[in-house]
Amino acid sequence: MIASLPMYDRPETARANDALWTRIRAALGYGPLRLDRKRAPWDVWSDPDLVLSQTCGLPFRTRLHKQVTLVGTPDYGIEGAPPGYYRSVFVVRRGDSHDLPAYRARRFAYNDAGSQSGWAAAQTHAMSLGFRFENCLASGAHRASARMVADGRADIAALDAVSWRLMLAHDGFAAGLEVIAASEPTPGLPLISARGRDQAQLFAAVRAGIEALDAASRRALGLRALVHIPAEAYLAVPTPPAP
Repeated sequence: MIASLPMYDRPETARANDALWTRIRAALGYGPLRLDRKRAPWDVWSDPDLVLSQTCGLPFRTRLHKQVTLVGTPDYGIEGAPPGYYRSVFVVRRGDSHDLPAYRARRFAYNDAGSQSGWAAAQTHAMSLGFRFENCLASGAHRASARMVADGRADIAALDAVSWRLMLAHDGFAAGLEVIAASEPTPGLPLISARGRDQAQLFAAVRAGIEALDAASRRALGLRALVHIPAEAYLAVPTPPAP
């Protein structure tokens, strides 16, 4: 059996994620003792022994939704978004232009073409304003995208709002950046399990685990609750062409 919580796992949140998994496992009554932090996300998500992991909305709707059990969606209390939803924030160097279309041909850093918040939401939002980001640079991670902007290697980046909140709390370079726009909310990063597992049992165990989590760990993760967002809501989100 395998479990992982990779999407918002960083040194400052690792202990809180471990505490969350311990409480989920206790409520569930089975599962690995520890979270896996070694295997690649796609290997974990497609493992038939998967008990619990967190993925992104784009890979869920494009590849995973027929292969896994959708457990539920954590609510991180994102401003301007319904419970369980999140959005992308567009960050630039502090004092740079606040006109988003002005960045059409400037250097746009995105984490991965398989990311809802870093790629799909950004291009969808841009297209709603009549343009596409044309000069695109893959960074490999939201934190790397933000650092590229701070260091002057890129001019703008689209970041998951939860990841951005963690950067503001823990990364000094974030002070040199500012948000100039935000995308429309979309369903947040879903928790998944292997196909055929009991969704109701897993949902109840995760909800109980969140409720039993100590206040410090909740604050570290920004975690509020677990909500049910149907698969259809994920599948309805548009997917722009890859770079």
